[in-house]
Amino acid sequence: MSDVDLNTVEVASTIDSRGSACPGPLLEAKKGIGKVRVGEVMEVYSNDEGTRIDLKAWAEKVGHEYLGYLEADGYDRHFIRRKK
Repeated sequence: MSDVDLNTVEVASTIDSRGSACPGPLLEAKKGIGKVRVGEVMEVYSNDEGTRIDLKAWAEKVGHEYLGYLEADGYDRHFIRRKK
């Protein structure tokens, strides 16, 4: 994960996949990353705990930067920077 302060990250796009079970949040992230420019950050809301592992692994596998997540009220806010 990154040393970026996630509370101050400028987000280009937000995907709300709360209520969606695995692999829903991952599939939404895969579709959504194409809608942000290289260097921009996409945020994914998810209340599925598996997303913590899935998004990080996917981002690293395909060459994006998983910045981390913040816990919100009943869900996580994941941050991914598009690298290519």
